[in-house]
Amino acid sequence: MSENFANSHTNHAAPVQSPRQSRGQNQNSDEIDLGYLLAICLDHKWLIIIVTLIVTLLGYTYATLATPIYRADALLQVEQTQSNLGSIEMAVMGQEQVASSTQSEILRSRMIMGRAAQQAGLDLVVTPNYFPVIGAAMVRMDVERPGFAQGSNHAWAGDSITVDSLQVDPSLTGRPLTLTVTGANRYRLSDQDERVLGEGSLGELLTIETPFVEMLVTQISAPAGVEFTVLKRTDTQMIRNLQVRFNVSQRGRETGILELTLEGPDPEELERSLNAISDVYLVQNINRQAAEAESRLEFLEQQTPLIQNDLNSAESRLNDYRASQDSVDLSFETRSMLERLVELESELNQLEIQESELSQRFTPSHPSYQTLLEKRSQLERERSRLEAQTDNLPETQRQVLRLNRDVEVSQAIYMQMLNATQELRIARAGTVGNVRILDNAVTGTYPIEPRKNLIIVISSMAGIMLGLMVVLLRHMLRRGVESVDQLQALGLQVYATIPLSERQRRLFDRFKDRKWRHRIRSAFGNTMADTMGKARKFRRTRDENGVLALIDPSDLAIEALRSLRTSLHFAMLEAGNKRLMLTGPSPAVGKSFISANLAAICAQSGQRVLLIDADLRKGHIHRSFKGESAQGLSDYLVGDCSLDTVLRGTEQNGLDYIARGTAPPNPSELLMTQRFAQFLDDVESQYDLVIIDTPPALAVTDAAVVGKLVGTTLMITRFRENPVNEIERSLEQLENAGVVVKGSILNAIERTASSYYGYGYGYGYYHYAYKSDND
Repeated sequence: MSENFANSHTNHAAPVQSPRQSRGQNQNSDEIDLGYLLAICLDHKWLIIIVTLIVTLLGYTYATLATPIYRADALLQVEQTQSNLGSIEMAVMGQEQVASSTQSEILRSRMIMGRAAQQAGLDLVVTPNYFPVIGAAMVRMDVERPGFAQGSNHAWAGDSITVDSLQVDPSLTGRPLTLTVTGANRYRLSDQDERVLGEGSLGELLTIETPFVEMLVTQISAPAGVEFTVLKRTDTQMIRNLQVRFNVSQRGRETGILELTLEGPDPEELERSLNAISDVYLVQNINRQAAEAESRLEFLEQQTPLIQNDLNSAESRLNDYRASQDSVDLSFETRSMLERLVELESELNQLEIQESELSQRFTPSHPSYQTLLEKRSQLERERSRLEAQTDNLPETQRQVLRLNRDVEVSQAIYMQMLNATQELRIARAGTVGNVRILDNAVTGTYPIEPRKNLIIVISSMAGIMLGLMVVLLRHMLRRGVESVDQLQALGLQVYATIPLSERQRRLFDRFKDRKWRHRIRSAFGNTMADTMGKARKFRRTRDENGVLALIDPSDLAIEALRSLRTSLHFAMLEAGNKRLMLTGPSPAVGKSFISANLAAICAQSGQRVLLIDADLRKGHIHRSFKGESAQGLSDYLVGDCSLDTVLRGTEQNGLDYIARGTAPPNPSELLMTQRFAQFLDDVESQYDLVIIDTPPALAVTDAAVVGKLVGTTLMITRFRENPVNEIERSLEQLENAGVVVKGSILNAIERTASSYYGYGYGYGYYHYAYKSDND
């Protein structure tokens, strides 16, 4: 079966040129290409998925372990203030009603909260000592004590105690005490310093003199050793605990309906506390209304005897005058004037009472107070006008009018006072306040927090965003060379772009595995590194230690190297010798892979090729030919072996290689000796091409030493691994040593979405493949 190329290369003699300009990735461009960023994310989709799953799992774990929070609600109605004062009600025009916001603040006041907390028993808190992190969640799931927790001090499902009362010394108020079950119906009480305060029994009052503690435990359902925290809260702690969980809101506008809500982990405590708040507020409102009626009643009872004395005195004066004047009758006009004066006096007296009460609540500048003063001024002006009219009456009529006025005014006022006093006594006895409870507290069936579905959705979105940030940040921090243009901008001709083959990928993975195990060994020691290294052992094939050009000549990377072979033929025409050095900025760029396979391809074309492993520290060319490192270049340079001994043949005709040899303590010094230069002269006379694989240029000076003795030097760069500044530093270091880098090779190009979107260098090789004549 004959073989031929399905397509042919059209340009081998010149360095590889960019098939198209990069999109948004030029060094001098500051534009952001969203399409390219999307392609980067597609390349690392598995990393994003893994990060998303981890964050989502953390969110689900939190939602599962978090303490559920319930909400209880109740409804109150604040009615418009009703009058209980009958005829003397101070119906002041424009008087403002108490706003709902005021009622909300009253409900949140320390007066209401403190009494409600005491009534609900919030001063005493008993908390079990749960297993860390997951203990409370396990108890909520009714997980009973597992075998490994037998004898521990942690509480599990079914473990509980009941403390009916606790009184402590002021020095212990607000400080937790530890109650430890010591046996059947027995317990021990300790303070924060683990000092035992005393021991008690179930159902018996425990009394400790110093410091004073008085506690009654009425139920113990827990094995010996389990601990509970007992806390006697201070008034401030109780009120604060209730205030931060309590909320008041008005339903609708100006409805007077207040919705009370309380949140917390214990549904029973929520209903008990919220009902206590409602009851205390209701009682406070009733007491406030009763106190107002009591204050007014006291004022009226003080004024009534004085009004009665005035009435008696006025009647006596009228009777005495009539007797002295032999009974004087009033005319119709005078009688009308008298009735109007009595009416004015009555209104003025009522305004005086109102003013005395307003003065206790408002200043004279208040609008209500100003309205009352203005009304009183009007009445006083009218009274003055009528009194001026009485001056025109005869003396007898005028005197009788005044005496009758005093009697009737005093009598009207006295009757008003008696009626108002009776009404206030009735109002005091039947005070109900202007607040009523519409709905008692009820706790919802399901918790309001944590909202599992929402947390999972948010954590998933956060995971996606975190994954995108990791990918983009990683891409920004590892901006390895991605295009031919970037290398050409440094003055380097690019002779080939080599796609990443599967075998080369395994070699890179093996290198990473060695680095990973080295880090584990440094952090945790040899034993841990060996154990974890076995778990991460890579599956290898028998072809991994061979030369790809000999094993799979149709591989895309080998096709690219054939193109490089042709380009190098013209590039080395002007060189002073037949020596080619391959180096790179850093390890794991594929120098040895390219060296071995390029040597095999050149030998396949009929040339005699020698491959030298000049990396005397970590060279591994011998593995590609399934040989050993011993008896290699270093051994020849120190004089332990002859040239014929270190030269090794291969299965490919025309291809020989020299291994690195025994790792010496001074590799750079060996390469600087005259024996190495003479060695190169000797082997060059025997071969058509000498390829030398050297260590990374930035790591050691070996490449600079060898580079002075060769005619052609190529820089191997790895796609997305070597940053431009790293390559630039390598070039500067070689140039400072007098080594001229002829060009570069962009190795290990991966077929990814981002590279396809932005570049496409070397992907023409993906379209070449061997086909049989029968295809």
